[in-house]
Amino acid sequence: MMVLIKKTNIDFISKRFIFFALSGIMITAGAVSMAVKGLNLGLDFTGGTLLQVQFSAPVTTEQVREAMNKAGLETSIQSFTGRNAYQIKVKGTQEKVNEISDRIMAGFTAAFPGNKFAEEKRDYVGPVVGRDLAKKALFAFILSLFGIIVYVAFRFANPVWGAAGVLALLHDVFVAAGALSITNREIDLVIVAALLTIAGYSINDTIVIFDRMRENLRLFPRMALGQLVNTSINETLSRTLLTNLTVLAVVAILFVFGGEVINNFAFCMLIGSICGTYSTIAIATPLVYQWERKTPHHK
Repeated sequence: MMVLIKKTNIDFISKRFIFFALSGIMITAGAVSMAVKGLNLGLDFTGGTLLQVQFSAPVTTEQVREAMNKAGLETSIQSFTGRNAYQIKVKGTQEKVNEISDRIMAGFTAAFPGNKFAEEKRDYVGPVVGRDLAKKALFAFILSLFGIIVYVAFRFANPVWGAAGVLALLHDVFVAAGALSITNREIDLVIVAALLTIAGYSINDTIVIFDRMRENLRLFPRMALGQLVNTSINETLSRTLLTNLTVLAVVAILFVFGGEVINNFAFCMLIGSICGTYSTIAIATPLVYQWERKTPHHK
């Protein structure tokens, strides 16, 4: 097995209150932003205007997007190969379909004065995610969290470990959502998929360290709890960093070079990947330590 870091002996547990304070700051910043600005929900959640146009001369997707940016419109753009046509979607109410469509047409007129275009379709598209679907999705998410607690509790014979893993998972998802709110990035179904990916990534990393803690509990039953937790984290640190740096390298490349279409997704995954590594070391295991040290066995 490839080793990235050898023989580390970092006392993570002694710094747990610093970690808790740092997490508190991140969560508070995200919560304040969500309370003041809210979440920038995309077309998938709000619905909006759909306008389809065909140009007489070829234009690129980037030119279309630049024209819409100059018109002050946040758009979702879909191209039709071989037809030189584009479908533009802008979130808004049904009453503003004509107003927004006229702004789109004016933006194209200003950006492409010598390129004639024809309007092919003008319509209102409803939200993909309705209230009923959102409620079902939330219920499924809560049920999955309960399932994680049961699974971890069964695997490690302690429900506290499962609860700590879920709290770390929720920490990562909330910090990522808070970062999206602070930066005013649009949230669509792709971002929802990214948040769910972060949740799975986070709990997987946590279970790896929990597994090592369980092994060390069997091997060294008389070892002090703080030392045992620190030993377990340090023993898995090389594997954790090697895996996570690989993921970070990929999402960083997507964020920098992937283009505007997947930039929000890459940003969300970048924040989530960093948080997933941090929360396992700084949230999940310290929470287990904080609880277990108060039990009669460890006293």
